[in-house]
Amino acid sequence: MYRSIGAIVTAVFTASLMTANPAAAAEAGCKVTYTVSGQWEGGFKADVAVTNLGAALDGWKLTWDWPSGQQAGRAWNAKITESDGQVTAENTPQNARIASTATVKFGFTGTWSHANTAPLAFSLNGVTCVHGGPNRTAMEHTAAMQPGWNLGNTLDATGPDETSWGNPRVTEALLDNVKAQGFKSIRVPVTWSAHLAQDGTIEAEYLARVKEVVRWALARDLYVMVNIHHDSWQWMSKMPTEHDSVLTRFTRMWTQLAGAFTEFGPKLTFESWNEPQFTGSTGKAQEIALNAELNAAFHEIVRRSGGNNATRLLVLPTLHTSTEQEYVDPLVEQIRGLNDPNLIATVHSYGYWPFSANVAGGIRYDATAQKFDTDAFDRVHNSFIARGIPVILGEYGLLGFDRHTGTIEQGEKLKFFEYVGYYARTKKITTMLWDNGQHFDRTMFQWKDPELFAHIRSSWTTRSGTADTDQVFIAKPSPVTARTIKLNLNGTSFSGLYNGNVALARGRDYTVDGDQLTLTASALTRLSGSRTYGVNAVLTARFSQGVPWRFYVITYDTPVLSSVTGTTDKFEIPTNFRGDQLATMEAKYDDGTFAGPHDWTSFKEFDVAFAPNYTDRFTALKAAFFANVKDGQRVTLTFHYWSGTKVSYHLTKSGTAVTGTPA
Repeated sequence: MYRSIGAIVTAVFTASLMTANPAAAAEAGCKVTYTVSGQWEGGFKADVAVTNLGAALDGWKLTWDWPSGQQAGRAWNAKITESDGQVTAENTPQNARIASTATVKFGFTGTWSHANTAPLAFSLNGVTCVHGGPNRTAMEHTAAMQPGWNLGNTLDATGPDETSWGNPRVTEALLDNVKAQGFKSIRVPVTWSAHLAQDGTIEAEYLARVKEVVRWALARDLYVMVNIHHDSWQWMSKMPTEHDSVLTRFTRMWTQLAGAFTEFGPKLTFESWNEPQFTGSTGKAQEIALNAELNAAFHEIVRRSGGNNATRLLVLPTLHTSTEQEYVDPLVEQIRGLNDPNLIATVHSYGYWPFSANVAGGIRYDATAQKFDTDAFDRVHNSFIARGIPVILGEYGLLGFDRHTGTIEQGEKLKFFEYVGYYARTKKITTMLWDNGQHFDRTMFQWKDPELFAHIRSSWTTRSGTADTDQVFIAKPSPVTARTIKLNLNGTSFSGLYNGNVALARGRDYTVDGDQLTLTASALTRLSGSRTYGVNAVLTARFSQGVPWRFYVITYDTPVLSSVTGTTDKFEIPTNFRGDQLATMEAKYDDGTFAGPHDWTSFKEFDVAFAPNYTDRFTALKAAFFANVKDGQRVTLTFHYWSGTKVSYHLTKSGTAVTGTPA
């Protein structure tokens, strides 16, 4: 059944255009508006308007490729032919002439199967008319890209295929669903090294695949950013000792990429390279200079390629994409020196390292961790944005997520994302969430942690109330007493506390005094029920705006660790957690010095040196921990639990054998 859906898809295209008279050059070019004005199961109706912005034309042919395998059918006001997915629409005798600034219109019906993606590029009389879009300044363009998402660990995989790192092939359905989450832009990291010939020629098939993904995204009206990604550490980092060969390869790659993407319009941006880094340098000064040299070469190549690339927005990184002032200042100087209004700076931020990786006791998103983010965004804003240079936070997240999202405790994780999203917004920094598949499920098209994404999405427009903790621990051997928790109102007001959908009674079940929430002993007794170990109830605090905050009411007792023998490759301490949860672990020799990796701190790295297994009830010490433990010297481990409980444990390593006993 035919279902009219109006202007479902509209794409506008512009480019310089040569007239039928080779001696006469057009001044402005052409514009093509392609509109799907009706669509039904398996079929559609399209209307096309071609505006000549140059000198008059006497006879025209408009060509395009189908991005989704459609087929054109009956046409009016044009003669349409099709071969191998390429369509040619030719004038009729009645509309052969298009005067300067005049528009000719035609239409056709067509068929589609799995998708009806609008064409991205048209050619008129052999000259490409490219995707236009609104005429925006670099600052406006960058703002329109907010918020962004990274298609991580896919086309940037260092193996032979985009599935090499475990993610499925990119589909149009994925991009549909990413857009549906509210994202306005997609960063497409691309590692080219596995697809480069010895002379630096990019494999045609892989380049075509990248172009296909970019075309799909642009057809969904998403902004797209493409870069050179893990090549940065695979071969570009050798530039201090292999200067000429690296520069030659880099320039050859961007020459090819600039040419390959010329047809795409301003919603596509190029990023010079990812996380600039060097090995074998003489120091920071040389590394800053080399990064500037590569950025300058990239800028010159793209601009020299002409067409849309003459004004395309280009993204330049600081050394290490760092927010530190010593790396920010040189890029400010370079961008101002290039005197190009279409440049964007990019940095990355994964937060305060001890918290982000869960090492050195950095288990909470406390004032120190928050100040790190505040200072970083202040520097970026004051250095770039205040001077009229837009900034994209090309990646942000937590380093512990590279292992799994449980490396950071849930409430502390949520406070980080709530604040980072809010503060970046106030500083006019466009954010692009790093997602290597750990956040948005690319098969089911669902968030693996919906609560996390709720806070991320909310932070794009408002603030949410949080609290000092999301855990309310009640010791099983002790009488239940009232608990007071500090709320972080973040400009909101507290509106109520709920157990499921049941409102708790203010005054009887809880009280609120400013930012102090007190749960009464009677309410906690009722909510704890029979006081079995673990979570007995989940409460939800609601605020005047933003995402609610959860409190987990947990009954616990002191965890019990048992003696065990094992090896440096497999050492698992039997642990009866008894409702408690492990926060961090210290390791010291008897003389007080620190054991294990990161020997400058007694607190080891979560899930790298140690990891709890609540299902099988053991605490694993990893091979990476024992690699830095001395033979024959007793180590005292102190396990810190989220309830505040500490439990000590002794172990001794002898070769590959390890013995452990309770302290």
